Amino acid sequence: LQESVDALIDNGRRGRPVLGSHNHTLKSLSDLLRGKQGRFRQNLLGKRVDYSARSVIIVGPELKLNQCGLPRKMAIELFKPFVMHQLVIQGYAHNIRTAKRLVDRGSSEVWDILEEVAKDRPVLLNRAPTLHRLGIQAFEPVLINGSAVRVHPLVCAAFNADFDGDQMAVHLPLSKTAIIESRNLMLSSNNMLTPSSGEPIVAPTLDIVLGCFYLTGQENLTNQENENIETSLKLYSNFDEVLLAHTLGLINLRSLVKVRNPKSENNEIITTTVGRIIFNSNLPDSFEFYNFTIDKSHLKDITLRSFKELGNEETSYLLDRLKSVGFEYATKSGITMAINDIKVPESKYETVQKAENQIKVLEDKFDQGFITDDEKYQSAVKIWTDANEEVTDTIENSLSNYGGLYFMATSGAKGNIAQIKQMAGMRGLMSDPKGKIIDRPIKSNFREGLTVLEYFISTHGARKGLADTALRTADSGYLTRRLIDVAQEMTIINEDCDTDDFRVVYKNQPEDQFKRSIISKIKGRYIAQPLVNSETGEIFVEKDTYIDDEVINNIVDQEDKIDSASVYSPLTCKTERGLCKKCYGGSLANWNPVMIGEAVGIIAAQSIGEPGTQLTMRTFHTGGIASVADITSGLPRVEELFEARTPKGQAILSDIDGMVDLLETSDGLVVQVSDRETMQQEIAVPKGWEIKVKDGDSVIVGTELISPKNQSITPKDTKSNPSKIVQSESSYAGVSGKLKVTKQKIIITWENEETREYLIPAAANLIVSEGDPVKAGDPLTSGPKSPQQILVIQGINTVQEYLIEEVQNVYLSQGVAINDKHIEVIVSQMLRKVRIASQGDTDYIPGELVVINDFITKNEEIMAEGGEPSTASPVLLGITRASLNMDSFLAAASFQETTRVLTEAATNGQVDELRGLKENVIIGRLIPARFDETEEGRAKLGLDKLDNELNLLDNSGFDIENSGNGFNSDILTD
Repeated sequence: LQESVDALIDNGRRGRPVLGSHNHTLKSLSDLLRGKQGRFRQNLLGKRVDYSARSVIIVGPELKLNQCGLPRKMAIELFKPFVMHQLVIQGYAHNIRTAKRLVDRGSSEVWDILEEVAKDRPVLLNRAPTLHRLGIQAFEPVLINGSAVRVHPLVCAAFNADFDGDQMAVHLPLSKTAIIESRNLMLSSNNMLTPSSGEPIVAPTLDIVLGCFYLTGQENLTNQENENIETSLKLYSNFDEVLLAHTLGLINLRSLVKVRNPKSENNEIITTTVGRIIFNSNLPDSFEFYNFTIDKSHLKDITLRSFKELGNEETSYLLDRLKSVGFEYATKSGITMAINDIKVPESKYETVQKAENQIKVLEDKFDQGFITDDEKYQSAVKIWTDANEEVTDTIENSLSNYGGLYFMATSGAKGNIAQIKQMAGMRGLMSDPKGKIIDRPIKSNFREGLTVLEYFISTHGARKGLADTALRTADSGYLTRRLIDVAQEMTIINEDCDTDDFRVVYKNQPEDQFKRSIISKIKGRYIAQPLVNSETGEIFVEKDTYIDDEVINNIVDQEDKIDSASVYSPLTCKTERGLCKKCYGGSLANWNPVMIGEAVGIIAAQSIGEPGTQLTMRTFHTGGIASVADITSGLPRVEELFEARTPKGQAILSDIDGMVDLLETSDGLVVQVSDRETMQQEIAVPKGWEIKVKDGDSVIVGTELISPKNQSITPKDTKSNPSKIVQSESSYAGVSGKLKVTKQKIIITWENEETREYLIPAAANLIVSEGDPVKAGDPLTSGPKSPQQILVIQGINTVQEYLIEEVQNVYLSQGVAINDKHIEVIVSQMLRKVRIASQGDTDYIPGELVVINDFITKNEEIMAEGGEPSTASPVLLGITRASLNMDSFLAAASFQETTRVLTEAATNGQVDELRGLKENVIIGRLIPARFDETEEGRAKLGLDKLDNELNLLDNSGFDIENSGNGFNSDILTD
C-alpha cells in the first residue's frame, strides 16, 4: 500500500518506477505539475487564445510602417462576430443565425462590412520565438487577396523575420481597453527604438541601403575629366531645374551639377548630383542638405535624429519615403554580382610563395632540433595569419574594382571584407573540431575553388558552426528564462526612494576593454552628485538632473574634463520589491523618464537574453601542448557570471595590500605578500620617576622601563599621540621594539607585519614580480577573477562593477550594445540578500538568508528599543538560486524543483503576497505592471478619453449590458 501511494504521489522517486502497458512510466501527481508539460508551465503560464490565426509571411513593400496585409479569408474568420453584429444592426439579417448564414455564403455586403469593421481594430502580429517585447507588435490591418500575411520590410529586424517560409500568428484585441492599449503602446510606429540600447531598430537595411547608396553616389570619372570638372559643369538656379533636366535626359542620375542650395543661408552654389537632390527631397524640411554618399550608418543617424527632433509619426512617414526611394533605385541601379566581379589580386601568389618559403625555413630548423614542435606551430600560425592579412589589405585597397560587390559591402547593405577575402583572397587558417587552429591554411579562395583536401579541412568549421547554432539556441533560451525569473517582480513602484547611495562611473575603468565614453554611460540617468570639471571644479550639471540630449549637447565639448560621474542606479535603490523612477532613470524605448508601472525587470532580462543567440559558444584554444587555461567567452562566460560560479582557471587574488616576495619551496613557487607598518607607543615619564633603559636599546614584552623613586606616584599622565599609537597605562613594555629615550618620554617603535602566502600552481601564469606593490583584490596570476572572492576581499561595490563590466565585454566583443542599467537590475537581484551571522535580539536564525532592506528595517526597530542588533554579511547568489529563494512560492514553483518548493511552502505555511508578475498570471489576475494608476500613464494610454465616451453612453440611457445581442459590453463596435 505504501509503495502504491508513493508511486501515485511521485512515481520513480524511490525504487523503480511503476510501468504501464508498453513499458511506459506511469504519470504521477507530481509529474502533472512539474516540467515544461506540467500544469504550471503548460496551462497556467501559457494559455491558448481564441480569435487568432497564423500563416506564412511575405514582404509588403507597399504598406505603411504601421500596417500589415491581412488575407480576407483570415479576416472574415477573425472578425466574424463583429461582422454578424453589424449585419443585424444594418438590417441585412434579423437574427444572429441568419447573419451567420450570410457570412458563410460570402455575399457582397459581408465584404463591405468587413472593411468597415477591420478599419478601427488593430491586430497583433507575433513571430515565435518571442525573445523580447518587440516580438509582438500591433498593426492596422489592410485586407488583401491571397493567403499570406504581408509584413512591412522595416519591422523584420524587430521580429528577426525573413521571407524564406517564416510564419506569424495574428491575434485580435477584443475589449475597448485592449484596443486602446494596442494602439497607443504596441503599434509598430510607437516602437522604433530597441528597449535594450535605445538605438533605432527600424533603420533601413539591405536593399534600401543599397538603393540610397547608389542614388547618392557619383559616377567614376577619369583623371582628365576630373581636372576639367569645375569649368565644364552646368549651373542651375534651383533643384526643380536640375530634376527637369534629368527627366528630359540631359544629365545622368549620378553626374555632378552646380546648383544654388535653397537650404543654405545665402543660396550659395554647391556641387552635387541629381541623385542627392532626389534623396534630400525625401528628408524633412528642417534637415540640412546631405551632400555626400549615404550609407547604412548615415541612414541610422537620420532615423534617430528624426525620432528625437520630430517624433514617432513624422519618422514613420520619413521611413516610408526612404523605403520607397531605396527600393526604386536599388531596382533601377541593376546592381548585381557576377563571378567576374571577383578579381584575385596578382600579389596573392607572391605573398603565398613568400610564406611557404618561411615555413620551409621553419621545417628545417625543426628537423635540426633548433626549435620545439610547439614553437614551430606558433610561428607557422603567425606566418600564415600575416600573409592572410597582407592579401586582405590588397583587396581592401582595390575594392572599387569589384563591381556590385563593392556597392554591397561599402554601403553596409550586405557582406563585409572578411567574406570578400574568402572569395578573392585566401580562406586562411581553419580550426579542428576541438577548436585548435590547424597550422596548414587553405590557400585557395572560392573564386579559384578549393582542392579536395582543403575542402575537407574546411568542413570541420562548417559542421561545428551548425552544431553550435543548435546548442546555442537552447542554452540562450534557458539563460533568458532564468533571468526573467530572477527579475520578474522588478517594476517601477514610486517616484523616489530618497537614497543617498549612488554608482560612480569613471572615464577609463580598467575592466572596460572597449573604452566606452562617460557620456554614453550616464545618458538617460539622474545625476546624484553635481557633475564637475575635474580641472577647474566648475559645475556642469546640478544634482538630481535628468541627463537627456539637451544636457548632453551642453557638455559634449567638455567631455574630456569629466573624470567621473555619480548616478542613481538600480544597484542602490532602496525601494522594497521594485525600483523608483529616479534610480532607474529613462526608459530606453523613448529616452524619456520611465513611467510608474513599467516592468523593467522583464525588459532587462529580455535585453540580455535576446542577443544571447548571437554570442559565440567557443572556448578558444591557443593550441599546442603548453597552452594556458582556455579562455571562456561568449554565452558560457555570461552564464558563469550571472550564476556567480567560480570560473575555470581563476586568478589568485591578494587578500591584503603589501609588497610581493617570490619564494621557491619544495612544493613549488610561493608568492608572499607582506604588509609592514611602523607602529609607535609613547610613554610619558612622570615627575620623580627614574628611567631604567637607555636610548637605542631593544626591549622585549614585560621589560621594566620606568619605576617611581618613591612608590606613591602612579603613571597617570600618559600622553598618547592619536596616530598609530597604542595607549599605555603601564611602566612595563607592552610590545617588543626599539627605544628612543628623552627626559620627558620613552618612544617604543616596532614593525607590525602581516603576511599571506599563496602557492602558485605549475600551470598558472604569474603576473607579478619581486618587489611589486599590490592592493587587496589585485590578481597575482592571469585568469578571470572569482566574483565570490571579490565580494569577500573588496566588498559589494567592487563586485557589482566587476560583473557589469565583464558581461558588457562579452556582448561588446560581438558588437551587441546593451545599456548598463539592464545588467544592474539583474546584479541588484543577485545581491539583495544577506546571511545572518549573529542574531542579537532579533528572531533571525544564524545562517538564514534575509533581504537586505528587511534586515536594516528590523535592526533599526530593535536599536530604537535599545536592543542588540543582528549582524550579517552580504551574499552573492547566482540567478538560479536567487529565483528559488524568492518570497513568492508560486513563482518559484513554476520555475524549477516544483515539488520541493510546494512541499516546503505547505509545511511552513507560507503566504504568497502576489507581488510579482508570474504569481498574478498563474492565478489569472492582471499583472501589477500597470500604467493606469498614474495620471501620466492614463494620458499615455488615452484612458481618460475612453472614460468620457463611456460616461456619454451611460448618460444617454443606452443599455450597455443588453445591447448587441448578448455580446459583452467590452466588445462594442459602434
